[in-house]
Amino acid sequence: MTRVISVRFRTAGKVYYFSPGKLEIKKGDYVIVETVRGIEYGKVVSDIMDVDEQNIVAPLRTVIRMATEEDKGTEEKNRSREREAFKICKEKIQKHRLEMKLIDAEYTFDGNKLLFYFTADGRIDFRELVKDLASVFRTRIELRQIGVRDETKILGGYGSCGRVLCCHSYLSDFFPVSIRMAKEQNLSLNPTKISGVCGRLMCCLKNEEETYEYLNKKLPGIGDTVTTSNGNTGIVSDVNVLRQKVKVLIDDGEDKELQEFAASDLTFVARKKKNNQNKKKNRGQNKDRNDNNKAKEKNPDRKNHNKDDEDSDLAALEALEKSDGKSRL
Repeated sequence: MTRVISVRFRTAGKVYYFSPGKLEIKKGDYVIVETVRGIEYGKVVSDIMDVDEQNIVAPLRTVIRMATEEDKGTEEKNRSREREAFKICKEKIQKHRLEMKLIDAEYTFDGNKLLFYFTADGRIDFRELVKDLASVFRTRIELRQIGVRDETKILGGYGSCGRVLCCHSYLSDFFPVSIRMAKEQNLSLNPTKISGVCGRLMCCLKNEEETYEYLNKKLPGIGDTVTTSNGNTGIVSDVNVLRQKVKVLIDDGEDKELQEFAASDLTFVARKKKNNQNKKKNRGQNKDRNDNNKAKEKNPDRKNHNKDDEDSDLAALEALEKSDGKSRL
């Protein structure tokens, strides 16, 4: 085990391990450390703790010193210089007529490097821009292309829940989010309902995934045959995952009655196999195609709007699922 502290360099940015050395450092302190980018000013987000060496990316650097009030003033001065640098870089981009969107400018603490973050649809030849910027700022210039998720992480905003975006407030890194998570939680597959400000699937779909997976395992599927606690047999018509309630259609031969039961009061008689479901689905699709073909023969101008809507929604969802990879911040 190795004694380390966790340091973060920007709000909701990645957390890095450093050795505290002989310093007594606690959570909330500010420190000066050396990184691959140079000397940096960072905030300590954990007390000194023991971490397995396998979880540490070598080499583990030691904290140079505790930050002073003078260092705090330097950091604030850098933030002011970044705003001016951003304005100048934006003008230079327009001058060179480059198809790129400038997102942020960032000075390293020692001022030896100036980074510009931007988004673009493809690769950009910005060599002339870098030369132009270097002649203005007289320091090392780095242009870093980021994805739309990192763009949103930097700029921030509010989600449909009314709260500050997760990626901008606390989420250090991104993780894969899939359409399956939305299906597991029985959410609408309308792209406008499950997409975030960045245009990708909402990160919060991951938050309750494990809970829903666990609860869904204890429930029958819609269309399954179940036996109730009083010995009646019925077909599942609806399930409430969070309440663990199941609505069962009871057919006693004379009447059909819809009753609600707790999942624990039901016995699963049989489960529909996926193969059978797929066969029925295929039969249903073939029937729809045949009906559509007959309709088209009678009226060539008639279109299957529902099918078109489903196809467009599916294409939109597949685009939302596209991953931008891990955060570069």
